[in-house]
This record gives sequence, C-alpha cells and structure tokens, in this order.
Amino acid sequence: MAKRKVIIDTDCGSDDAMAIAMALKEENVEILLFSCVAGNVEMGRALINTLATLEMTDTYYPPVYRGCESPLVQEWIGAKETHGEDGMGDIGLSRTSLKAAEGRAVEKIAEVLRDSEENSIEILTLGPLTNIAMAMRLYPEEMKRVKSITIMGSAGLGYGNVTVSAEYNIYQDPEAADIVFRFGVPVILVGWDACLEEAMLEEEEIEEIRRSSDLGRFCIDSNRVLMSLNRERFGRDCLDMADPAVEAAFLYPECIEKEGDFYAEVDLSHGPSYGNVLIDVPHFTGMKENIHLIWKLKPDLFKRYLIQKLR
Repeated sequence: MAKRKVIIDTDCGSDDAMAIAMALKEENVEILLFSCVAGNVEMGRALINTLATLEMTDTYYPPVYRGCESPLVQEWIGAKETHGEDGMGDIGLSRTSLKAAEGRAVEKIAEVLRDSEENSIEILTLGPLTNIAMAMRLYPEEMKRVKSITIMGSAGLGYGNVTVSAEYNIYQDPEAADIVFRFGVPVILVGWDACLEEAMLEEEEIEEIRRSSDLGRFCIDSNRVLMSLNRERFGRDCLDMADPAVEAAFLYPECIEKEGDFYAEVDLSHGPSYGNVLIDVPHFTGMKENIHLIWKLKPDLFKRYLIQKLR
C-alpha cells in the first residue's frame, strides 16, 4: 500500500510535540515537510521545538521550514499559561543538533504541491492557519491541488478554551481561518471537544506513557504546565490532548465516533464571539456544507493508539 503523503503545519507546543512524534512513528505515512507558524509560541521557538521533537523521536527527518511570524491582522498573543514560556513545559529544551531547512514555508508548500500529482498530498494543521491562508492567497493554483486539509481548530460543538466560544488556534488568526474555509478545498475540522471528557488522558494513562519510553517521558514532561493548569480547570491530573486527537482522527479514522458535514463560518465581528466558528448544525442558513466536522472520538481506541505510538 502506498504511503499517504502529508505536510504538517505546526506552532509546536507541548501537545503538538506529542502529535508530531505519533505521526513520525506511523508507518503508513510519509511526512514531506513541516512548516512552522507563530501560535502557542513565537515562530522561532516553534521551529526549535519541532526540530527537538524530530531528534527525540529519531525515526526520519523531514525538512522543517520557517513560516509566518505573526497573524494576518491581530497581534500574536501566545499561550504560555498553557504550554510554558518555551511551549514545552519549561523543561529546559534550549537547542538541538538539527537545523532548519533553507527557504520559507509558504513557498515550499506551494513548490511541493506544484511538483506532485494533483490530490496526492494532504495537509494536517496543528496551529493557527496563517501559513495555509498565505499560501492560498499567493499560490492559489498550487493550493487547489491539495487533497484535503485537516485542522485542529474550533470548539466543535462545545465551548471555547480562550473565550466563551472560541478555540485558541482559530482565535489566534480568525482571518486566516476564514480564508481557508472559503477557499474551496475539502476541509476536515476536529474540534477541541474531541479531546475532552472520556478522551482525556487520566493519571494512570499519563504514568503509563511516561514509563513506556524516553519518548513517552519527553511527551508527558513537556505537558507539565498544561497538567498544572488542568488541576485548576478540571480538579485533577489530566491532559486534554487536542493535537494528538486530530492526528489520531487523521491517521486512525477507526477511532472517530461522531462526525458530519456542515456549513461553517468564522465570526470576524470583533464582538464577544470573535474567532468562534459558527457551525450550522440545524442547517438554518441553507448554505452548502463546506466542512466535515469531527467532534467525538472513541476514547478506548484513541488512547490505545496514542499510547502504542509513543512506546
């Protein structure tokens, strides 16, 4: 069976690192490149974190490119309260022997798509959609060759994690998300709600991953700031692993429990729901469906897959 060819766009914080490690260990996938973007951390820090994760996983080494350093319109805000000052739980990750590839992410994404068969490459995004939107604006013909774009973004059918209604990745650059949703290529949206409730990693599972391997310990320790935050939010040691959830839905669709096709648009009104993805579940608008939404995973299958990949 031919391997799926994938581009991964990341603002590499602690849950991105876990998802990247899982993808690098997936035998049926070839990651063509990583593009870094400002989000959880500034773009330069995301670059370091991505390279360090590749080095720690030690499977193969796709090129890692520098991407956009700020959102299209609003200022970058970061997520240090969730991922730490360095995005990796402040574990002291300061450098890596690996180097970023020459060139810029947006141009390299377009170049790879132009030189490949149409509909042969998928894009998986783990952060704000700035790089992808810029590629669509600058290289629309090349971006139309994408098979699909799978996005960790939106609150799904639940509540937000940065405002009452907005999820961080979309909220950090709503204008970019609006461009992506309207562009016309297939969009698969995995909401933050997919990693909540029964899909959250509980204390016993967290310790199982930590004990399983050096990679498992790296992935869990990198999320220690998130774990501390979750003691306040949820009252216990647990991890809501949004990026591993989208990676699992993308590469192991057997773990998907609830999904459907809907029309969705991003609220750009700059009111209290700015950055919210409005999903027309009851089909009130009469608009044609433009996203495929995944909002619930089968927790046992998801967790088993995650744990197995990090051994």
